[in-house]
Amino acid sequence: QVQLQESGGGLAQAGGSLRLSCTASGQSFRSGAMGWFRRRPGKEREFVSVMTFSGGKTVYADSVKGRFSISKANAGQTMFLDMTSLKPEDTAVYFCAVDRHSYSGSYVPKTASQYEYWGQGTSVTVSA
Repeated sequence: QVQLQESGGGLAQAGGSLRLSCTASGQSFRSGAMGWFRRRPGKEREFVSVMTFSGGKTVYADSVKGRFSISKANAGQTMFLDMTSLKPEDTAVYFCAVDRHSYSGSYVPKTASQYEYWGQGTSVTVSA
């Protein structure tokens, strides 16, 4: 059974940084992608970033581009989301998710419905 476990959320001041981690267990993924989504207070879940397990493709939402960075551990099934220059509007519950499908070319999944496995979420609060 695939399980995803996020960690690293917490409280930060505006301009500060946090690192989120997501570790997948129960299956080894050689293809597909791991994405990060967030649900801000009163809003729908939204795409944040995605990286293929091969590491070859990464995409960011415009709202976090240049401030957030996604990466993966060399071994294992762990990915990180480094969040810098945090803003109060980054306050949200952050979720990692896995899509096992392989996509050709530069396409990566950015829609929540494309992802099969989800973590429980980790809360990030950014104070002004």
